This record gives sequence, structure tokens and C-alpha cells, in this order.
Amino acid sequence: MLEEEQRIFEQDGVVVLRGFFKEWINLLEAGVNTNEQNPGQWFRDYTPGQTQGRFWADYCNWQRIDAFNHFVKESPAAEIVKTLMQSQSVRMFHEHVLVKGTGSSKVTPWHHDAPYYPVDAKQTLSLWIPLDPIARESAIEFIAGSHKWGKHFKAQGFNGEYYDHGEISEEMLPDIDNNRENYNILGWELQPGDAIAFNYLTIHGAPGNASTKHSRRAVSFRWLGDDAIYVNRGGKTSPQYPQYIGKLTTGDALPEDEFPFVA
Repeated sequence: MLEEEQRIFEQDGVVVLRGFFKEWINLLEAGVNTNEQNPGQWFRDYTPGQTQGRFWADYCNWQRIDAFNHFVKESPAAEIVKTLMQSQSVRMFHEHVLVKGTGSSKVTPWHHDAPYYPVDAKQTLSLWIPLDPIARESAIEFIAGSHKWGKHFKAQGFNGEYYDHGEISEEMLPDIDNNRENYNILGWELQPGDAIAFNYLTIHGAPGNASTKHSRRAVSFRWLGDDAIYVNRGGKTSPQYPQYIGKLTTGDALPEDEFPFVA
């Protein structure tokens, strides 16, 4: 099971999983609704004042929102992740809710996730699960094989500002949009129940939501494999985990109460 998906994940750094989570969509929808009604401390509205084309996000709420907690502990996700990563263990890092309303023009710039995070591991995987039908022209896109480039690119916020990581060596991302022909760019039409699994180093981005019928709601669950450690990036991270600043240093084991083993 999942042999072909695991091969593609290793090769491209991203793979689409068709229909694996159909029976979990109602639960995840309930979780997103709860999150919107009761946002966490990291909630962000990227289109303040807008009612049409709204774009908001929140993360690190899975331990307090029952629906997300149940998904992490009871769904087949952790075992699927373990197989794809070929790891001995799986730890939960965090979840990330991303909602782009109908007609949203807000673009998610090209980036990869690893430089944002205060963690690292031998194997990493984000499981991005859409709750609405997504047409190819509105789909999140990935650069196949970019997880093997051996590079860390500067982390950039949705406001366009780059994170200051001090002395850490990070490169500027190349101009992908004006040179798309130079890259193997992957994207898929998706239905609720599908998912996309990708490595933290895989470069990806997303257009606005051109649909006039469907919002683009997604929950991304981030996982860590073997030998997960804390990493001091020399500045801002996302998520921030301020409780560990000054208490953990690069190479320290991650606290199991915050980042539990789930498989």
C-alpha cells in the first residue's frame, strides 16, 4: 500500500493522495468553524475590513479544538505519513488553517516551509487537506524536486517582508513566476477527501481563489519524523513558540507534551 505514492513523494517532494480522507471532511469542517468562531492567539486576517474575498489563517490550536485533536489521534493520517516519510516514528508539529474566500485575489508567494520553523527532523511532511472543490487554476502549486536542491531560501511573510535570521545563510528565492518554463511545476484539481503531502523543503505557492462558488478552505497538518530537534533560526519563526526562546538551543530534543509521538 502507498508504494507508488511513497516513490513519488521521495522523487518530487510532493504527492497527491486521492480520496484518503473523505469520511473525515465533516469533522475537519467542524474544526474550521470552531476555529473561526473561537480564534487562537496566532489568528491572522490578511484582508481586514473585507467581507468578499476574505483570507484568514490560524495555527497551533489542535490540542484545544476537539475536531483537530481527534483527527490527529484517530484518523489514518499519522500512519500514512509514516509510510510516506519512511520514518520509524511520527510526531505532531502543528496544524494550520487557511481560508481564502470566493474571489480572493490574495496570492501566497512562492516559498518553502523549513526556514520558517524552529524545528527540524530527518523526515518532514505537511499534509494539506482541502475542504472544498478546487479547480486547477486556483490550486496550490509545487516545484517538483526542489526539496533536493540543498538550499534554504529566506522566509517571507504574506505582507512581503523577509524574516531577519541574523547570521544564518539563506538565499533569495529565484523569480519563478517569470521563468515558469524552467521548472517542473505541479498542481492538481482537487475534491474534498483528497490531500497533498509535501516535504518542508519543497517550494510551493498559491494563486488567489478565482472561484465564485467555493471558498478555498484547507487544513494543513505538519508532521516530523525521526530525530526531531529544536532549531534557533536567529530571529523570527512561524510558529514562534516564545515559551522555548532562551530555554532551548539548536539540537535540543523537542518537548513531548507540545510535540507528541502519534505513530
